[in-house]
Amino acid sequence: MEELKVFSGNAHPDLAKAIADYLGIPLGNCEVIQFSNENTFVRIMENVRERDAFVVQPICSPVDKSLVELLIMLDALKRASAGRITAVIPYYGYGRSDRKDQPRVPITAKLVADLLTVAGANRVLTVDLHSAQIQGFFNIPVDELAAIKILGDYFVEKALPDLVVVAADIGATKRARDLATRLDVPLAIMEKRRLGNNDRTQTLNVIGEVEDMVALIVDDEIDTAGSLTGVVKTLLERNAREVYACCTHPIFSGPAIQRIGESKVKEVVVTDTVPVPSEKRLDKITVLPIAPLLGEAIRRIHTGQSVGAMFA
Repeated sequence: MEELKVFSGNAHPDLAKAIADYLGIPLGNCEVIQFSNENTFVRIMENVRERDAFVVQPICSPVDKSLVELLIMLDALKRASAGRITAVIPYYGYGRSDRKDQPRVPITAKLVADLLTVAGANRVLTVDLHSAQIQGFFNIPVDELAAIKILGDYFVEKALPDLVVVAADIGATKRARDLATRLDVPLAIMEKRRLGNNDRTQTLNVIGEVEDMVALIVDDEIDTAGSLTGVVKTLLERNAREVYACCTHPIFSGPAIQRIGESKVKEVVVTDTVPVPSEKRLDKITVLPIAPLLGEAIRRIHTGQSVGAMFA
């Protein structure tokens, strides 16, 4: 493992340290700072020539700064003659801009893929992309991990009675179906539509039976929690007994924490693909570690083993 190097930007150093601890190696030594003119400067402080280098950096708040740091770190490693460079992106920011759904708009998820490749990434390791098509935006290998096992194991231990898994929208159906299969419970689907570009949604219908059942909402991320609280309200109006929620990426932007706190959702279970600071850790929010999943994938990539076998 001495040929393996794991480096961290400033977006989520705690996660990078936890991954390095899982692998039993020290975190790579690098300097990532911002000058007074807001220019980002990166210096790799150790020899990486022909080494297997992994850069851990979710594209999370501040999103643009995190992305630029990642790109410059990749370029620094490329120019330092690293043997192979893997961008470990637990949360792929701009993933929701994955198609032209309006006239004259960009496909930013594709642009970010191109930037990462040009900067020097030889492969990408990520967790639960917003849509599967994003893998096709890359001309380099992309390993997408799924947090369903981590979330599923948590709820298996809880052993909630009369459970039904609820997809937060049509796009979350496959993720919800996989979790329902793991828990051996029925599936329901929320039908909703997005209103404009201001993160407002309208819940239209519930497809499936939720009356007098414990509902578990599944989605890939919780941003402002507007959709989540709307789904919770609808499920309770349809006489669900209790409502839980889970997601991979706890973005928790804007009024999210206030909305969750005021909502009648019983518990929100997330992973730490992005930082969840103490002020956002309400009693009803449970954060599960993602480092063992990423650490095992990195170990397998480094040693040439199958990553897919982790989910067999």
